[in-house]
Amino acid sequence: MDNITHSVIGLGVGELVHRSLPPEPQAAAQRTRRALFLFAAWFASNAPDLDLVLTRLLPRPFGYMLHHRGHTHTLLLALPQALLLLAMLWLLWPGARRLLRDSVPARVGLAACLLLGFCLHMGMDFLNSYGLHPFYPFSSRWLYGDMIFIVEPMFWVLLGVPVIMSLRYSIVKSVLLAALAAALCFFTYKTYLAPAALLVLLALGVVLAVFQGRAGERARGALLLAFALAATFIGTQGVASAIGRARIEAAVQRLDPGTRVWDVAMTAFPSHPLCWIYVTLDSKTDVYTLRRGTLSLLPASLAPAACPAGLAETGQPGQSGQQLAPGIAIAAQATGSLATLRALQADNCYVDAWLRFARMPRLNADKLTDVRFNPDMLPNFTTVELEKFRARPCPAYVPGWERPRADMLALSE
Repeated sequence: MDNITHSVIGLGVGELVHRSLPPEPQAAAQRTRRALFLFAAWFASNAPDLDLVLTRLLPRPFGYMLHHRGHTHTLLLALPQALLLLAMLWLLWPGARRLLRDSVPARVGLAACLLLGFCLHMGMDFLNSYGLHPFYPFSSRWLYGDMIFIVEPMFWVLLGVPVIMSLRYSIVKSVLLAALAAALCFFTYKTYLAPAALLVLLALGVVLAVFQGRAGERARGALLLAFALAATFIGTQGVASAIGRARIEAAVQRLDPGTRVWDVAMTAFPSHPLCWIYVTLDSKTDVYTLRRGTLSLLPASLAPAACPAGLAETGQPGQSGQQLAPGIAIAAQATGSLATLRALQADNCYVDAWLRFARMPRLNADKLTDVRFNPDMLPNFTTVELEKFRARPCPAYVPGWERPRADMLALSE
């Protein structure tokens, strides 16, 4: 997820933990505890993304693909990250050090903030189609939630509004709430958000702002409601994704009986459970086929072409207007040879490294692209021009992630 989402979730966790514990006997200690919890939960909710400094270990684009959402996004390495943060707090914040020495609730709350911060970072990153492998080294398999867009304004509103309303100064609250509303309107103007989604988000923001404003600084109701609504939204998206995936798999098999569907990657439209981008991967004999397009879960009321245009698939020549089934439009399609891809993997160590990330691999004119990430299967941050790497020695620092398409390529891990 984007770091705004990670931040508001962390701040919401810190605020909720603080309000859930008995208050400190002195007002100064109470203020220090709140600041400590907010900072610790915010930092823990963002710390795993510090792995971006490791992307220089490999040439582009391998460094980003293989080291972002890498080792720092694992449960095992969350512990040393948490211990490092504790050491920094202890050494650099004398007030927090005194508080932690004297207060059991402060120690319990800080542990909860760190645990929830790191776990929620990984949990939120799991929700989209990019994936992560949190159980490494015990399991190096990539896990994909396929249910939430990577930038999701719903979380900005649900968690951001109660946090903003908890601030002390009215002018700061007003400016931040206005900025949030302006951002939502801008995304709607740019056609990334549907107008109906904008209205829902603004209405939720007003309800949460009024609720938190009337409840007082110690009340937990608005935050509990915000987290409950966020969990409900995630559950709704998960159900919608599963329904869409089942429809797409059935449509592919009806189109070509006997084909094997290896995977369907689902990408949600922001705050819109009815609209989805999908990529399918299937094969029959040596030929594998990739399809990318738009899905509407209610095609009788909402055609795929009516989904927000900012993320819509425009379609390659010859594909426009094609459908797998009612509500499942095809924007781009490509085929490849399993034998060719297997040979490249065996002969080229850079291709082998690339396949430790690629979920939807396309080979086109000496270029490899994972077609999850750009409309119409266009080149994106995963694109590798093989000619640039043929004469290079094999790369070091390639992590041992399981290849997402080891199944299709008949590879043993």
